[in-house]
Amino acid sequence: MAQGPRYHVPFRRRREGKTDYRARLALVRSGKPRAVVRRSLSGTTVQLVSFHEVGDRVLIQASFTDLKKLGWQHSLKDTSASYLVGLLAAVKAQKADISEAVLDIGLHEPTVGNRVFAALKGLIDGGMDIPHGEGIFPDEGRLAGEHREEKGFSDDFGKMKSKILEM
Repeated sequence: MAQGPRYHVPFRRRREGKTDYRARLALVRSGKPRAVVRRSLSGTTVQLVSFHEVGDRVLIQASFTDLKKLGWQHSLKDTSASYLVGLLAAVKAQKADISEAVLDIGLHEPTVGNRVFAALKGLIDGGMDIPHGEGIFPDEGRLAGEHREEKGFSDDFGKMKSKILEM
């Protein structure tokens, strides 16, 4: 380990590889709320977070557990569920008069068509204005679950989508 009077110990979250402070600063300087999308082994969570000097404040939150409460009986871990969570977050944001944000995927790998971008697609389809590239979203068929062998999955997806949009 380096020693001496000029040695500077990096922030703990930087040392642990949890936060890229340069990227975070760029997002904060935009002045818009951040659309924070996080994946876990259980499902996807979307939060709209605003910066404050004493600490960030969560304005809106939608997670995979909210889908379960609304009656979603399929997997909470897949692309379709991530899209629905993003759509639910956008509907809640519209009710709170939030119409624009900047995407914050943290340290997730930005792979084309993954669950993070499915949630982004849900946010945009829900009426939010978020800067993005067009080639990053999953296929519409993949979002609707056309690749699944479960009977009635596409119908359940359509019903849940319309139920969220009616809220």
